[in-house]
Amino acid sequence: MTSTVAHQIMWNRLISIVEEQAQALVRTAFSTSVREAGDLSAGVYDAAGRMLAQAVTGTPGHVNAMADAVPHFIRCIGADTMRPGDVYLTNDPWLGTGHLHDITVCSPAFYQDRLVGFFACTAHVTDIGGRGFGADADSVFEEGLHLPIMRFAAAGQVDATLVQIVRSNVREPDQLIGDLHALATCNDIGQRRLVDMLAEFTLTDLDGVSDFILDHSRQATLDRIAALPRGRADGHMRIDGYARPVDLRVSVTFADDHVACDWTGTSGPDPKGINVPMVYTKAYSCYALKCAIAPDIPNNAASLEPFRISAPENTIVNALHPAPVALRHVIGHLLPDTIFAALDQLLPDTVPAEGAGCLCNFQMSVRPRSDAPAPDGARRAEVLVFNSGGTGARPTLDGMNATAFPSGVMTMPVEATEQVGPVVIWRKELRPDSGGAGRYRGGLGQVMDVGPRDGHEMDLSAMFDRVDHPARGRRDGGDGAPTTVALGDGTPLRGKGRHLITHGSRACMAFPGGAGYGSAADRDPADVRRDLALGYVTPAAAKADYGLSDDDIAAVLAAVRRGDQG
Repeated sequence: MTSTVAHQIMWNRLISIVEEQAQALVRTAFSTSVREAGDLSAGVYDAAGRMLAQAVTGTPGHVNAMADAVPHFIRCIGADTMRPGDVYLTNDPWLGTGHLHDITVCSPAFYQDRLVGFFACTAHVTDIGGRGFGADADSVFEEGLHLPIMRFAAAGQVDATLVQIVRSNVREPDQLIGDLHALATCNDIGQRRLVDMLAEFTLTDLDGVSDFILDHSRQATLDRIAALPRGRADGHMRIDGYARPVDLRVSVTFADDHVACDWTGTSGPDPKGINVPMVYTKAYSCYALKCAIAPDIPNNAASLEPFRISAPENTIVNALHPAPVALRHVIGHLLPDTIFAALDQLLPDTVPAEGAGCLCNFQMSVRPRSDAPAPDGARRAEVLVFNSGGTGARPTLDGMNATAFPSGVMTMPVEATEQVGPVVIWRKELRPDSGGAGRYRGGLGQVMDVGPRDGHEMDLSAMFDRVDHPARGRRDGGDGAPTTVALGDGTPLRGKGRHLITHGSRACMAFPGGAGYGSAADRDPADVRRDLALGYVTPAAAKADYGLSDDDIAAVLAAVRRGDQG
């Protein structure tokens, strides 16, 4: 009989294996969204398709959604037809991770001619055809190439016909096919490490360690839930939507053996591509609850099981096929803040104030200028940029500047963005005064100016929220600054949709700040002076929001001029 200590070592080994799997994907992927921003996930599953471990590297929208994906592969492919060297894929929004731009790849793992489990990974690809990455489609059919659950490779032989079809339907064929091979390769690395582990511990399958992981995770999560106060609370958030505002409404209930999260009362589906399949709603709802209740219990099928998520069909958080869903993250990333509004009533002094929420993404479709002859060497390119606003202040800490929560996706460096296409990032810096005032200040957003290189023009697909509905403060904290989008001449642009940026012009964007926590009157004056010295707040805000005296402001600015910020 394998000991508890050995099982724990194997559990840790599996977590290490999937982290290596994820890092292999980062190092081999072609898309900047993966290798620079980390928009990916990786996990290992038992033979029944239950997720046993996930990589730390990655985003909850992929991992928690992917937890439900492998059983779909088993059902559609058939376990009895699977062979060593097989690789399966899909980008079905309702069976994968919520939109066509995420491709999930699943590979069966064999040991001693026996199917012992599965490895799966997901990556966001820069282009999947159709209208391109944006909110403007009227149905999922316009949003790109749909890949049903199917074989990418059979017994090690890649399907050449599938590759031809994919290459013929996307704008960046080399990049996408490269990403598919990277996804398959990282699963293969996971399989090799798993075989090494089984041999080392003289096991023939994962059954014993699977039971250990799932039983202990389930019980640990149930113990946390049992310690919670019984009760129910409601949360509400109004956000920008596309052409009209969207109301997110949630009810959270703490029961004896589970936590229920019900989205009844939320707005109906939108005509444009901001709708959310249920699999993605479940992913970010579970993540929010787990952050507050059981953050240190590893993510797997059993630790997610006690969180029960429901939403009426044909709402914006349970959109049905063929609803357009390309920007499902814009809504999905705001679900945790809505849940936190309810949790703040049940678990005071636990959850942060509202933050920017959704990523401040935009895609640039660049081409030679059309209003005059383009220079030799002008070219087309699809350039996807990941950016973040500020997070909300926490009960005992300031919010984080330019940090993606809840997605965890990294902000992309300027150099990597300019390398992949003919674009110029003229300005990228923190946005002073964007963090909401409070005892603990909200995190700062960013200011970013971009445009096409000489001889080019581009369409910018904006994917922003918090334009009309900025992050709200908690416990008398101040609101964060809203998103603004405009042309270089000051002409305002919509927060979502496609905008032409002509040769010689640029888009000027200010991303939202997180909200404050607690009254600004209670902020330590030393923290205000530090914020002023670092440029996080301006002298006007230090005086108006925090009451810093003219003498204090003058002293801080004089110290900065002397180079003394201590």
